[in-house]
Amino acid sequence: MEKNNILVRDLCKQFDGFRLDHVSFQVPKGRIVGFIGENGAGKSTTIRLILDELKRDQGQIQIFGQENTTVSVKEDIGVVFDECNFHDVFDPSDIEKILSGVYKSWDSDLYRQYLKKFKIPERKPIGSFSKGMKMKLSIICAMAHKPKLLILDEATTGLDPVARDEMLDLFLEFIQDEECSIFFSSHITSDIQKIADYVILIHQGKIIFEEQKDDLVYHYGIVKCGKEKFASISPDDYMIHRITNVSAECLVRDKEAIKRKYKDIVVDNATLEDIMLFYIKGGAA
Repeated sequence: MEKNNILVRDLCKQFDGFRLDHVSFQVPKGRIVGFIGENGAGKSTTIRLILDELKRDQGQIQIFGQENTTVSVKEDIGVVFDECNFHDVFDPSDIEKILSGVYKSWDSDLYRQYLKKFKIPERKPIGSFSKGMKMKLSIICAMAHKPKLLILDEATTGLDPVARDEMLDLFLEFIQDEECSIFFSSHITSDIQKIADYVILIHQGKIIFEEQKDDLVYHYGIVKCGKEKFASISPDDYMIHRITNVSAECLVRDKEAIKRKYKDIVVDNATLEDIMLFYIKGGAA
């Protein structure tokens, strides 16, 4: 039985001035996998390759255990990008007529439930919607044909904090049956931190890590101290460090072990954003 809804192995794609370099990861069934990295790191390119919108140079992409080029897998994928792609003159009832003809598993009742729940008017032209309402509609449309896999590329970007929270709850509901998965690319790391089971960091076209979110958030820490005190810390005890004229900071994998070993050093908790910035901006240990 296939345990992953997405499996990517040694994926490469060369552009002028950028290379996606032997990218490998998996998205297990029943899990939310967050995909983070700065703009231009390769997140959208990876997603476009998974969706077969770009041709890969080499590597393997499987969805539900089949090649991603297999037409039948597309029926079971819901996709949301950071822009609403519906024409401004349509209203949500027009969109339903179109999409119910595209997807065999389209559920009109579910669609209307979502519209009601998220206060999206059925008969108002999309051109009159706010960016947040357009994003909500895109997410609703991606979910109304009951996919097994949701691929979200900056899908919560245009939402205010309350609407983002509502959508994150909806995503958590979506994976409850242990069969469905979400692959969620976002630069809003707090959203990823709230709901992801696993986190993948991509930087300059390479995967830096693929870790359980709880390990990152509960075990990683940041040491901040003066340069003299920093000199007493063994390089084996930290992963990455940054030094300014007067102070030093380093990222550690096991904050409790560091607290026990260095009694007089303060170790702060690390957010996903802290960890990402260390990898992107910090010097290697």
